[in-house]
Amino acid sequence: MSLSLVHSRALLGLKAHPVCVEVHLANGLPSFTLVGLAETEVKEARERVRSAIQNTGLEFPANKRITVNLAPADLPKDSGRFDLPIALGILAASGQIDARKLEGYEFAGELSLGGDLRPVRGALAMSLALADAAAGHQPRLVLPEGSAQEAALVPDARIYRAHHLLDVVRQFLPGDAAPEAMAGWAQVTPTARPQYPDYPDLADVKGQAAAKRALEIAAAGGHSVLMMGPPGSGKSMLAQRFAGLLPAMTTQEALESAAVASLGGRFSLANWAIRPTGAPHHTASAVALVGGGSPPRPGEISLAHRGVLFLDELPEFPRAALEALREPLESGTITISRAAHRAEFPARFQLVAAMNPCPCGYLGSSLRACRCSPDQVSRYQGKLSGPLLDRIDLHVEVGALAADELLRTPPSESTASIRARVVTARERAMARQGSTNQALEGPHIDTQCELDEAAAKFLNTAAARLGWSGRSIHRCLKVARTISDLAGAATVQLTHVAEAVQYRRALKATH
Repeated sequence: MSLSLVHSRALLGLKAHPVCVEVHLANGLPSFTLVGLAETEVKEARERVRSAIQNTGLEFPANKRITVNLAPADLPKDSGRFDLPIALGILAASGQIDARKLEGYEFAGELSLGGDLRPVRGALAMSLALADAAAGHQPRLVLPEGSAQEAALVPDARIYRAHHLLDVVRQFLPGDAAPEAMAGWAQVTPTARPQYPDYPDLADVKGQAAAKRALEIAAAGGHSVLMMGPPGSGKSMLAQRFAGLLPAMTTQEALESAAVASLGGRFSLANWAIRPTGAPHHTASAVALVGGGSPPRPGEISLAHRGVLFLDELPEFPRAALEALREPLESGTITISRAAHRAEFPARFQLVAAMNPCPCGYLGSSLRACRCSPDQVSRYQGKLSGPLLDRIDLHVEVGALAADELLRTPPSESTASIRARVVTARERAMARQGSTNQALEGPHIDTQCELDEAAAKFLNTAAARLGWSGRSIHRCLKVARTISDLAGAATVQLTHVAEAVQYRRALKATH
């Protein structure tokens, strides 16, 4: 047989599309042609595959006209994941392995010149795609060692790992004999076990009761938070301890987060089921934050999916980068559109941002005088647009502590005790509506955040005086619903609304 078919997957965003690697051997002038909208690293597979086959003692059909087609032809293919399926296709077309035995398998892996298999990006996304196959028709996926351990995290996935090209070849030799048992070939079972990491304790932060309360509310409801205060007031310490307040990840959340990390080449089994925490520098571009490139790759907001994104010195970020956060904060997804490609990535992250109130940092401080003019303060705070601030649920001031106050303040409540209240509040919300309060939309806001007459009148008065938009009112309602969940109340009451209103006034108070 001079024609063979081997199945693999190409990644476009988080979707792993099926690819059929067709290999045809024909007489004629010797050549090795690869077609099918392949990027440069895929075309380089010709040299890797040739050397790998020859250096493993197998026969490379150098006197044949070799044509490799990666179908469908209009789907872009990148990375070295197609090395293994191309090599197997050549061996099957030349009769060195049985092409019929390849049915029911999918392959991905980069080859070294000596035939060793190297891990590839996006193994978890490939495994998730196979899990969506019809029952009883789920293919078996063959991957290199590191990638196979990652892909096996998907429940009920049938994953096999191989160290070398020969490990794979021996499983598909012609004849009816059973495949030879090899140490380099085995079916993989999940080895990672979720564990709650040892986060820094919130008790290390002296004072700042209002900021800690805001972080507790943010963790309980999935809300975003902006902290504003002078240098050294503890904003970064608070943000670094925020992830410790969040509940443990569910299996579905862990798979979603790990799939994005795998696509970005950042996944590690040691971080399985640990909420990611991203902290990009303020020089990061808009593409670095939201993703981009060709083919599209996830940015920091997607890599922080189901975790925390900490943006320190928020006004120092480029304006374009900050404005690019507006849609993801609202929808929880980001769509990267290019002329030839379009990819959608999840971006359900919790934003924790920190900033100084003015360029010198000491506006409103009782310890040092501010040396900024009103115009400088206005320009500095004006770097944050109204639409962006509108999408941040909690605004909280973090004041500086005097030296004697800092030394005399006893240790505060620990992360573990606050997390217990957060978990209880989240369980109430999930049992009531199946989502966090921040994710409430449309009519669900009215049904789940229904106010009594006194609370509604107070909110209307506050919204009118502060000039709130409809979005601000809805976000205040969702924060109030979270506060009532923390209090164990069945309904949203006046005290809950009054506290929620206070968390949307910090920035306006400094103008």
